[in-house]
Amino acid sequence: MYASTVRGLLVRGMLAGLIAGLFAFAVAYVVGEPPVRGSIAVEEAAAAKEAAPAAGHAGHGGGDAPAAAEEEEELVSRPVQSTVGLATGVLVYGVALGGIASLAFSFALGRVGRFGPRATAALTAGGAFTLVYMVPFLKYPATPPAVGNPDTIGQRTTLFFLMILLSVLLGVGAIVLGRRLAPRLGNWNATLAAGAGFVVATGLAFLVLPDNTDAVKDEFPAALLWDFRVASISVQLVLWAVFGIVFGILAQRLLAQRTDPAGTESAAARPSSVLS
Repeated sequence: MYASTVRGLLVRGMLAGLIAGLFAFAVAYVVGEPPVRGSIAVEEAAAAKEAAPAAGHAGHGGGDAPAAAEEEEELVSRPVQSTVGLATGVLVYGVALGGIASLAFSFALGRVGRFGPRATAALTAGGAFTLVYMVPFLKYPATPPAVGNPDTIGQRTTLFFLMILLSVLLGVGAIVLGRRLAPRLGNWNATLAAGAGFVVATGLAFLVLPDNTDAVKDEFPAALLWDFRVASISVQLVLWAVFGIVFGILAQRLLAQRTDPAGTESAAARPSSVLS
């Protein structure tokens, strides 16, 4: 029964992630695409400015300017990238994280306080947004396509995922610390102490990890960079908010079905027994 409950939560988590991904795609397309297009326009203008003198010198040297100025053909066009490609990426991202979040929910239900399925789903979604996105974003904020050296993408990606891993581990450690301190300090004081410990540990991680040396160029429009980062946060916020609401409803219905006719929770539906 335990395995079937977890499997049911996993399926519903992936479904909720898919639904959340649809909403996130709408936000990404409406709010996120304009600054992306603006960033690409800035990049193309800068590239054309750099290519103009080179083309002039090439013209004096024997007529190779057309070949030098010829742009490489895109494997995937921008219209496809901004529609089908964007939708595919966001939906796959939502389904994957929805499944992982549902497993975290299964573990947290009944173990982090006397919260029902909906409240636990909301806490799980809020924690995931904070640990998986917001904390790493504070150290390595998102940058549009026209910002950064393409040669450093691998390094920047590695640092960002390392920050995600540290954030999640520190978050789990804060939860464990809070639970151990609760009997002595009380729930409220234990929560404050654990939260303070998380902030301190995260600050130390920020100091230890290297900064992004691939800084934003001074000539890049600050307003465009701001719009892109606000759009990035908005997409993630909508994704996790919708997931928390939808998954909470689905999980509530699933666990309600695990009750016996008298209305008493069966062992498989008890919050503390989901992964016991």
